[in-house]
Amino acid sequence: MTAAPRLSIGLPVYNGEKYLPEALDALLGQTFEDFELIISDNASTDETSGICHSYQERDSRIRYFRQARNIGLAPNHNFVMDQARGELFKSAHHDDLYARDLLERCIGALDEHPEAILAYTWSAAIDGTGVVTHLIDYTTSTSLPRAPERFESMLFDGWGDDYGGVVRLGTLRSIAPHNSYHFADRVFTTELGLHGPFYIIPERLHFRRVHAEQAGRCSDVRERCAILDPRRGDPLWHPAVRLYVEYASGYVRAIRRAPLSPSERKECYWTLTKWIGGRATPFLSRTLSRRGLVAEDKLHDVEVPFSLNGVVAGKGT
Repeated sequence: MTAAPRLSIGLPVYNGEKYLPEALDALLGQTFEDFELIISDNASTDETSGICHSYQERDSRIRYFRQARNIGLAPNHNFVMDQARGELFKSAHHDDLYARDLLERCIGALDEHPEAILAYTWSAAIDGTGVVTHLIDYTTSTSLPRAPERFESMLFDGWGDDYGGVVRLGTLRSIAPHNSYHFADRVFTTELGLHGPFYIIPERLHFRRVHAEQAGRCSDVRERCAILDPRRGDPLWHPAVRLYVEYASGYVRAIRRAPLSPSERKECYWTLTKWIGGRATPFLSRTLSRRGLVAEDKLHDVEVPFSLNGVVAGKGT
């Protein structure tokens, strides 16, 4: 086996033929080159497998796996993380695009700031054609030195794109694997925030694709969770109430596992109590009316549209 690279990139994919080549070009064309790209094909039924094999033949950094059956997005994400051999890890999406120097900038930030456990950048939303449509505001204070203050901000101040940040693999493996209850991705990233501060580069180097076919764009809670894990689709064993309760209790377990002092832990529990209390009425309203919860990022229109040519590998010179 070849020497372990510094960075492992995990890319879980299911039926990604439409946008996968662009994403692979953007990742393989990065200015930082010491990485492995781990692709786990979740039993795709389109041309995803052929695309992956074609790219693997051209670039030895790609490690391609194919699941025998659809295991769900969450287990597939955990699979690529388990395969990682690098010191650092980044989760990638098959439909997103990345500036050429995103990896170089994030890894440089972690080298310069050893106290940070994750580094990432501001982001923008693009449509199916790759046109930038919105700028995504980063509203959370994840760089604060105290864990209780980071935790409070991540609960109350909105949401960022930290999920795709470059993170120290040792820290990543010290938290719970990605689960499949409602908003499990938020608990996953918030638990990371309890282990250390993030470093956010104030430049838009990540371009998140927003399109009709992407996983999770549905209002029904159980339907979203079934995408994460097909077993969640059973209404008998996984009613919406359970999926919400697991969401809240996920934070409790995250606080319990985190390397906090007794006073910090108490502070986090109090913050969580306030957060749950503020969401009890909206939750009951959604449950009784059988309406799902649709998460909305804080976006604002692009005043002057800009091109990704020259910014993203494979998109021009």
